[in-house]
Amino acid sequence: MAEIVFRDEIVRKQLYARGTNHTGVDAMSFKLSSQSFRDGDYLSEAHILSKDFGFGCAGGNQSPHLTWSGAPSGTKSFAVTCYDPDAPTGSGFWHWLVVNIPVTATELPLDAGNPQAGKLPAGALQTRTDFGKPGYGGPCPPPNDHPHRYIFTIFAVSQETLPVTSDTSAAVVGFNLNFNTVAKAALMGLFKR
Repeated sequence: MAEIVFRDEIVRKQLYARGTNHTGVDAMSFKLSSQSFRDGDYLSEAHILSKDFGFGCAGGNQSPHLTWSGAPSGTKSFAVTCYDPDAPTGSGFWHWLVVNIPVTATELPLDAGNPQAGKLPAGALQTRTDFGKPGYGGPCPPPNDHPHRYIFTIFAVSQETLPVTSDTSAAVVGFNLNFNTVAKAALMGLFKR
């Protein structure tokens, strides 16, 4: 099937909203789930930022378990991100980015975002978060703020590897994902303190 190129970004967003990707393929079968939390649930303390980061939280800072299924044909690798659109920064906050996950992978185990744990599939690469370094950094919104949304997204990517390094910014990773995503699925966790 030939790839459709949209000059109007609004059309592309409407297709994604309907569960159809930019090639016109139904992407509704691509699903993300977790043994750590259900979509819309509050995240447990195990996944909250640890006191080592100095933001006032004292959680376990473990990335949650994630599993996916139904990747469409044309998928050559996966990427996972965790993003807080409610962070008081004007641009949200990137908590986790993993790219170049082999197409044979179907899950990331609990604490895979810990760079010292060695739990990522071979070839997967964690890139720089808004904490300034690669690896999972859990939620820690300002005290007494409304509940923040933490969007965990799995991307089915049309390239085996993206042209990024461990020090590449979240914006550049996002730029590459924007142009190389076949389908995506997401789960939302919440946290308030």
